[in-house]
Amino acid sequence: MRPNPVFRSAQAQHSREFARTRSFGTLAMNADPAPLFAHIPFLLSDDTSHADLHLVRSNPIARTISKGARAVRLAVTAPDSYISPDWYGVEDQVPTWNYVSVHFTGQLELQPQKHLHVLLSRQSAHFENQLLPKTPWTSDKMTPEIMEKMMCTIVPVRLHIDDIQSTWKLGQNKPDAVRQRAAAHVAEQDIGADTQTLAAWMATPPSTN
Repeated sequence: MRPNPVFRSAQAQHSREFARTRSFGTLAMNADPAPLFAHIPFLLSDDTSHADLHLVRSNPIARTISKGARAVRLAVTAPDSYISPDWYGVEDQVPTWNYVSVHFTGQLELQPQKHLHVLLSRQSAHFENQLLPKTPWTSDKMTPEIMEKMMCTIVPVRLHIDDIQSTWKLGQNKPDAVRQRAAAHVAEQDIGADTQTLAAWMATPPSTN
């Protein structure tokens, strides 16, 4: 995470709300000869004590935790964008990249397979509700035998969260007018992910109190 404290001073609630809304991240686990990664949707609990997700049964992370819980980190990122020095309107600036990232660290463990159907229903409901007024998809639309066959290939997993760290790198180390000028330029570009949201947060960074 970015060490500059000015980028790490947003209230924890902002980070929790961002991660809960995003609900997609990169799961990382130490391994030999290289770390393991999985890109996964997840559901964050109301009290931020855990995140529920599923993995393909053959995923190396799933195979590893079949032998017991393991320490992992879940990184939730976006929006982000390149920042040109010219956008600040002041001298002696350098290029950089602004972004938001929240990291959850804790123990990852398998859940009983009987929990899988409920988890999948909760996940689909979470994302389908974001598509309203579209009629939400539910597993009832699946042929039961096909649904059961597909569920045999995945496993339910829970991340027990021990620590939350976040970086909101939005140019808070610049004077307000300078940061807002850059934000206006970001809003006009498409060099990154969800630049409109990033520009809005740069213009008015999340509260620190």
